[in-house]
Amino acid sequence: MDYLEYKGYKGTVEYSREDDCLVGKVIGMHQDLILYEGKTLDELKSDFVEAVESYLEGCKAEGKKPRKPFSGKILVRMSPDLHERITIAATDSHITINEFINRALDSELMRL
Repeated sequence: MDYLEYKGYKGTVEYSREDDCLVGKVIGMHQDLILYEGKTLDELKSDFVEAVESYLEGCKAEGKKPRKPFSGKILVRMSPDLHERITIAATDSHITINEFINRALDSELMRL
C-alpha cells in the first residue's frame, strides 16, 4: 500500500465505493483522528495536507502539544511460555528483552 506523507504524518489512500471517492486517515493516531477525502488523487493529497495543518493549528490554539503518530512504544501481549522463551534467549545473548524483540521484528520485516 502506498501512503501520503507530510510533516512526519503518514496517511492511507483508499477507495470508498459507497461515497465514490478516495478517502484516507493518518495512521498511528490512536487518540486523535485525522481524516481526509477527494475525488481525485490531487484532491486527496491536498485535503490530507489541509487536515494535518488543521490538526496542528487546532493543537496550537488549544495550547497542547500535537501528538506524533509513532511514540516508539507498544504493548505486546504474548503467552507466558513465549515470554519465558524470549527472556531466556535474551539473557543467553547478553541483551535486553527489548533489544531481542527489536532484532526479531527487524529481521522479520527484512524478509517482506
